[in-house]
Amino acid sequence: MSEKMQKKNLSQPDETRTFDKGKLELATLGGVTFGRATLQPGFKWSTSVKPIAKTKSCEAPHLQYQVSGRLHVVMDDGTEAEFGPGDVALLPPGHDAWVVGNEPVVVIDISGMVNYAKEK
Repeated sequence: MSEKMQKKNLSQPDETRTFDKGKLELATLGGVTFGRATLQPGFKWSTSVKPIAKTKSCEAPHLQYQVSGRLHVVMDDGTEAEFGPGDVALLPPGHDAWVVGNEPVVVIDISGMVNYAKEK
């Protein structure tokens, strides 16, 4: 039997998680979980999500498309980059990230949001 066509909308997600200065909306199709994260100015992983994740740095791998805003990422090894609208990023586990400036960051992630900001 073949799989059937499916449609979901991130504005009516399967699950929503909120955390300090952020929100994550999740929809799963065909075994892939899409996450739309909206991060407000002042968001920093190490202060907003670390208390939930209880890890030294973000251990979620991200493969994401940045819709809006600017996000600065620093890997545990010290390498860093800033991402903006239209950028596609692969972020391995072991990083911190924060919103740069006054515009919220919106990213669509297709690999790392299943357990992001989820109570252990």
